[in-house]
Formats: sequence, structure tokens, C-alpha cells
Amino acid sequence: MQAKRPDWLKVKTSWNENYLRIKSLLARSNLHSVCQEANCPNISHCFEQGTATFLILGDICTRGCKFCDVKRGDPLPVDEDEPGRVAEATEELKLQYVVITSVTRDDLPDGGAYIFARTIREIKRSVPDCKVEVLIPDFAGSFESLKIVLEAKPDVLNHNMETVRRLYPTVRKGADYQTSLDLLSNVKKIDKSIITKSGMMLGLEESWDEITQLMNDLKNADCELLTIGQYLSPSENHLPVAKFYHPDEFAELKTIGERMGFTHVESGPLVRSSYHAKEQVKYIKAYHEV
Repeated sequence: MQAKRPDWLKVKTSWNENYLRIKSLLARSNLHSVCQEANCPNISHCFEQGTATFLILGDICTRGCKFCDVKRGDPLPVDEDEPGRVAEATEELKLQYVVITSVTRDDLPDGGAYIFARTIREIKRSVPDCKVEVLIPDFAGSFESLKIVLEAKPDVLNHNMETVRRLYPTVRKGADYQTSLDLLSNVKKIDKSIITKSGMMLGLEESWDEITQLMNDLKNADCELLTIGQYLSPSENHLPVAKFYHPDEFAELKTIGERMGFTHVESGPLVRSSYHAKEQVKYIKAYHEV
């Protein structure tokens, strides 16, 4: 049974000039945003701040995770011109920080890694001062695919764990807990200069001990930045919310994460992986100054 949504999760939306400008540009450039495709509750806030997370490799996922609202099915062929259009949009919007993510493409030999790499390079060529974060799928555990992405020198490599080990078979169809952890730990084996990040959602029958164990596992995998947010069921066909965590509980998890040694923890009911991503620039600078 779905729990009743509390008052602190009511989102005030507004559609100002920045929102309309970015939405228009995405449509005109034939680009997708995970903000729109996944029905993110922060879409108006982020668009108003002049930021967006680009969704590459189409808008159809080959997996069927029961928490996600992205379409699933048989994807279209890879659009080889997409990296250039993302770079052009980044330049036109004068973005200082860009997040690039994708649907999962199990149909591609490298999972789409080379398109990630080309997109990173195109952005850095067009806007040299722009920081680039990539939020990648698990590439079915491929070390070589991960290496292809990292060789393009993203500033942040993000891969979301999403949930605790016990719930993986139910929540993340086709994924594996240890595979995702290994992907994150392999980043530093390839390039120690690249910052690692992951995210988790709460409200799917996990226990407090399981949450802190996941955080500990991430820290042991050399993850530096962590986002923690509330799971919101997109529809009655998705997994129901078992619990709505109070803002005080998110604040406590932030404190726990900081004590564990994460460089930064963004924790709150409406936090998503790309929420306040632009502000991560200061943590990148601080990291390199240490």
C-alpha cells in the first residue's frame, strides 16, 4: 500500500524564462533531458537556474527497473551527431557545469561508452571552462567501457547505486550490487584525478542499518560525493513507497556521511542525482587544492 505523501514533499512549480528557454532549445536541437523523461520533481527549479542534465543515446532503455519512469523497449540506432548538438546547446546556454547521462543500452557492444566519450570531448572543445559530470550506466561491468569514458577526462564520474544490496533483484532489474560497486572502485584504478560520485534513494523497505552499510560500501569503493533522496513512485505500475523519510532523518544521514569521510553529501527529500550539480564545482576545486 502506498504511503501518503507528507507536506514537505509538495513541490512548488513555476515556469519562468530560463525554464522555457531551455525546454525550447532541447526541442529545437532534438535533445532529451532526464529532467523531463524521468519526471523529476525539481525540473522547474533546475531549469530556472540555467542547468539541465542531458540524456544521450535516445530515450528508450533496454532494462525495466521498477522505480524508473524512462520508457523501455527496443532503442533506435545511435545518433552519431548527438554529441555535437549537446556541445552546441551547452555553449548557447553558457553552462558552467553539465551533467551527461543516458538510458541503459545493453544492445550496444560497449554500452554506449564511446558516445559518452565523444560528448565529453565535444563539450570541452566548445566550452573549455565547462565542468562535465557523467552519470553512467553499469556497462554490464565492462572495465574497457569504463576506460573509454574516463580517457575523455570527465571531471566527475557518477554511477548511482540506487538501493541497498538486499533489494537489488526487485528494484534494479538486470543490475548487480557488487558490479556497481566495482565499477566505482575501478575509476581510481584508471585515473586517480577523476572524482567519483553515487546516489541512493530511500523508501523501498530498506532498514537504517542497510542504508548505512551501503554508505560504508560506497566509501570503501573510493566514492567521494554522495546524494541521498526520497523515492517517489512515478505511477501505480511502479514500486510503491514504503516510507517517507523525515527531513531530520536525511540531515542525520548527511552527518553520518560526512563523518565517514565523503567529500560532500547532498541529502534531503527532494534531492536527486543531479540536484545542485552546478554547486559541485566548488567541491572539485577544494579536492584539487588538498
